[in-house]
Amino acid sequence: MQKRQLGKSDLQVYPITFGGNVFGWTIDEKTSFEILDAFIGSGFNFIDTADVYSRWAEGNQGGESEIIIGNWLKKNNNRDKVIIATKVGSDMGSGKKDLSKKYIIKAAENSLKRLQTDYIDLYQTHWDDPTTPIEETLEAYDQLIKEGKVRFIGASNLSTERLQASMRISFEQKLPTYVTFQPHYNLYEREVFEESLEEVCLEHQLGVINYYSLASGFLTGKYRSEVDLSKSQRGSGVAKYLDARGQKILAALDKVAAELNTSQATVALAWLIHRPSVTAPIVSATSLKQLESITKAPDLAITQEQLDFLTQESAWH
Repeated sequence: MQKRQLGKSDLQVYPITFGGNVFGWTIDEKTSFEILDAFIGSGFNFIDTADVYSRWAEGNQGGESEIIIGNWLKKNNNRDKVIIATKVGSDMGSGKKDLSKKYIIKAAENSLKRLQTDYIDLYQTHWDDPTTPIEETLEAYDQLIKEGKVRFIGASNLSTERLQASMRISFEQKLPTYVTFQPHYNLYEREVFEESLEEVCLEHQLGVINYYSLASGFLTGKYRSEVDLSKSQRGSGVAKYLDARGQKILAALDKVAAELNTSQATVALAWLIHRPSVTAPIVSATSLKQLESITKAPDLAITQEQLDFLTQESAWH
């Protein structure tokens, strides 16, 4: 397993990012610690979270994931061994997405406190805020970088136009430049990213750390009919994949997984890892068994023929 450079930054990561959205939502702190220990123990080093995780869960207010990661870092005293990414800009209760300078500076302080660290390796724009000029957002990041609180910046969920505009403005005004992009991308959800965003990422050498890498669990093969949707809290989000194309993708994953004597999840992640634009797909696990299928992906001996077959069988047009 080789480390990969994260965009134009000097951050070196192994090709799986652990998604911290499950911490404080579908798993408690004790289980979160066990999974983080196992993930880092398997040789990986990159964890992604956001200030808003997991505000949507009953009784939560946001920040739960960062708090758990902060407690874990403190317990293990291993901050220098781990690369931490978090995000800003989601609605934390104000009723709007906010990327104003004043808001970002305050939100960064709150994230640093929860994470119990004095710097964030990768600080990312979570959602677009069309009411704030791009320059203002980048100026906030400039201040945080100069203060040593943030090392690099990235973006998530921006349209092609807004991503291009951000890259142009950072160049023209000599402001910090995004080094990563975090899109919704997997074997099923290909069209939006591949139509135009992928080209921008390749052109600007942005490290792609895509989320929903396993399509909310659909690409593990766990959900094959309406009956299966009650299997987990995320089942309702999978119904849209149970169409003819989804079944064709599952059949392709079944075939390649059988050939390689591995799981469908491992194959789906290996396909992403071998995409020319992708650096480290983001994926979560709520058990050690799930984690095992994830950590095997970078070393899977998948052939170009098998990768081409998956690409062809999952085509959307």
